[in-house]
Formats: sequence, C-alpha cells, structure tokens
Amino acid sequence: PISDLPLARVSGLPRHLGRAIVKRTLDLLIGSLALVVALPVMALVALAIRLDSPGPILFTQRRQGFNNEEIVVWKFRSMRHDVADANARRQVRADDDRVTRVGRLIRSTSLDELPQIFNVLSGEMSLVGPRPHAIGMMTGDVESARLVAEYAHRHRMKPGMTGWAAIHGSRGPVDTPEDVRRRVELDIKYIERQSVWLDLYIIAMTIPCLLGDRQAVR
Repeated sequence: PISDLPLARVSGLPRHLGRAIVKRTLDLLIGSLALVVALPVMALVALAIRLDSPGPILFTQRRQGFNNEEIVVWKFRSMRHDVADANARRQVRADDDRVTRVGRLIRSTSLDELPQIFNVLSGEMSLVGPRPHAIGMMTGDVESARLVAEYAHRHRMKPGMTGWAAIHGSRGPVDTPEDVRRRVELDIKYIERQSVWLDLYIIAMTIPCLLGDRQAVR
C-alpha cells in the first residue's frame, strides 16, 4: 500500500529555477542602479559621437542569445557609418580603419557597451554571462562555432555584459582555434558554477580588469 512507501517532502522551487529567479532579480536591481549612474556618461558619449562623425549614435547587431536564439544587441556606434558591419562576422582589429577617433576611446574603455544595460533590463541579456557572439562569427576563414564541439553549450545561459571569461583575459577578437577553445572552456566553467556570489565577484572584478587591459579591442 502507498502508506508503506517512503515519501519525500518537496517544497520550494527547483534549484535551477530558483537560481534563475535570483539572477533575474539581481539583474533588475543592479541594472536599474547602473542605468541611473551611467546616464550622464552615456549622454556625454552620445554627444561625442554626434560631433565626431556622421551617422546614428546607437548601433545594433544580431547576436546569439539564450538557447541560440537571435537577439538584437545595442551598442554606441564606434565605426564609420558607411562601413558599419551589422552582422559583425568580421572581427574588429586594433588597427581597424573602420573605427572612429571617439570609437577607439569608447572601445578601449568598454563605454560602447553601456547601452546593453537596456538589453539586461528587457531580459535578453544578463549582467553576467558568456559574451554574446555575432551570428556566424569567423575565426580566420572558419566559422568559430565549428572549431569547438562544445561551443553550443555556452548558450545554455543568457549572454552577459561581462563574464568569467572576460575577467580572465578572454575578451575581444578570437583569432585562433585556441582562443575560441579557451573562451568556450571559461564560459562553460562559469555556467556550471554560477551563483549569486560568483556573479557579484565578477561584477566587482570587471572594472579593475578593464582598467588593466591596455590592449583591449572590443
């Protein structure tokens, strides 16, 4: 009879669901605060872009999001409008002549990424997660996704404005298969270990890492 069977008491949310709710709450709280703090800086960046070169202030790109779904990511425009690459298949290089004067500054400081706060607040991105790669991004002559068998696993979580890979030096272009492999390994390591405390640690480490990365090209 059923009365003789050992029964386990189940309460609360499944671990992965509870973790997702906490992560989303953190995104909304810190994202809203970050937007308030960043608005004056964003206004200055917008003015500088307007004065520096013709074209729109903001720029959108199609990127890979959660479960490999396509999302539209917002950025400050850092390249000349007539040669802007909306697909971002061609990665930006340090000596790229498409980048404007203001563009070089905002790329080197990651200020071009600030509009992605709106992606976070809308739920398409998270503050912390694997960086969203362009759809069909190329490493050399090969699509980056074809170089690492586990590549798709990095889409098991929403992409982030910063992440475990970013604070460990894997940011910007991935020029070789080894670069792609290291990026994917770091992303998967984060996904497997994700917690609110790890997210807070990554957020705290992001600014010092940005200030210390003098060769950053994003």
